[in-house]
Amino acid sequence: MSKKVIYVILFICLLFAGGISRAATDTDKAKEKSSSLANDLYSQVELFSYALTTIQSEYVEEKTPQDLIFGALRGMLSSLDPHSQFLDPEEYTELKTETQGKFGGLGIEISIRDGLLTIITPIEDTPAWKVGLQAGDRIVKIEDELTKDLTLGDAVKRLRGDPGTEINITVLREEDFKLYDYTIIREIIKIQDVKDAHILEDNIGYVRLTEFREESHKEFHKALKKLRDEGADSLILDLRNNPGGLLNVAIDITEEFIPEGEIVVSTRGRRASQTVVTYSRSTPSKILDWPLVILINEGSASGSEILAGALKDNKRAVIVGATSFGKGSVQSVIPLPDGSGLRLTTSKYFTPSGISIHGTGITPDVIVKREVPPPEADDKEKTNGKDVEQIFEEIKEKNGDKPKNGDMDKKLAESHERLMKDNQVRSAINVIKGIRVFKSFQPTNKPAADTKPAVVESAS
Repeated sequence: MSKKVIYVILFICLLFAGGISRAATDTDKAKEKSSSLANDLYSQVELFSYALTTIQSEYVEEKTPQDLIFGALRGMLSSLDPHSQFLDPEEYTELKTETQGKFGGLGIEISIRDGLLTIITPIEDTPAWKVGLQAGDRIVKIEDELTKDLTLGDAVKRLRGDPGTEINITVLREEDFKLYDYTIIREIIKIQDVKDAHILEDNIGYVRLTEFREESHKEFHKALKKLRDEGADSLILDLRNNPGGLLNVAIDITEEFIPEGEIVVSTRGRRASQTVVTYSRSTPSKILDWPLVILINEGSASGSEILAGALKDNKRAVIVGATSFGKGSVQSVIPLPDGSGLRLTTSKYFTPSGISIHGTGITPDVIVKREVPPPEADDKEKTNGKDVEQIFEEIKEKNGDKPKNGDMDKKLAESHERLMKDNQVRSAINVIKGIRVFKSFQPTNKPAADTKPAVVESAS
């Protein structure tokens, strides 16, 4: 057995021993259980070391100790659940880059559901969005290779590539059980977290949150101020196709709407330290008390489910749309000494009423299935799928020309027109109006008259 392999085995044993000793500090009962577990673990480590040395010496091709250990760690993490994974140093660096809102690829959030590589959501205005990929599509082939038994990390690696390069994927769309082939050109993905903040009608404001990233809360607060300055007195918050992001940012935005002391979310894990209840820290002066509707759909996941669940359970908003994705597990990213890392599921999210999000999602108060309007006849000149105006806009952007006010006004008008044709948005508007009518029926706090209750006699 080579010295390198022996060192690797000793290192693994030390890791197991360290983990067991930490687990054994809680109670006497835990110590006994950990002692029993230790005996079992050490016997299994012996089996692992035997298999490792056998592969090292007998496999047809020579493999480095790092190849074998990385492969073992990938298999170990993928056997736990679809969201746990081992990250080599390159993948770990990429993961840290993602939260900055700019990365290369197709523009899709993916997961593994029921053993199949599944699109949580296509991110708006990205290559995936433009070609027509949908939330819930199952990616069954990448470049003519089946994705069966492909880990999440390997799938991400294959889908990403240099900007301008092509990739071919095949998806299964379950609503009609048909296969669709797509050729997509990769781009640098730039994410705008807060979009389309404007008045729809009758002082009803609208804001769309596409993800929860470092600057999302700050941008969201700006959007609310803009709407208030324009005269808004109610809000539709669109979380459709929002795959989540940073938990603390989702909590910060939730606190805009619920008062101090109310539960936002709780997490529960195996250890006492992983069971945490998060309460709102907002002061009454900072609470936005407008009538509120949250829009969700099958592409709403993780952080957006936490926000929707908190506002639903606190009776602060009416949820409209379709049942959300159901990604309610917490992954902790743990760095390893060589620059690699573990993305490990350590706990699960629960709404304020104690309901698990994972695997079930958030059920709307008002279920409204999205109706896609038929494509309108377009008599504009087209070039490679783009109209002439769009091509010239892209040329301006590449030349560094800033959009003029007229262009911005036109873009806003187009966004408004599109939203007003959206049946889920129209339903949200109707719910807001219903809330207003209901509030107008509420009795005012007048002092009670000093009279006895009237007695109504029925005619015999």
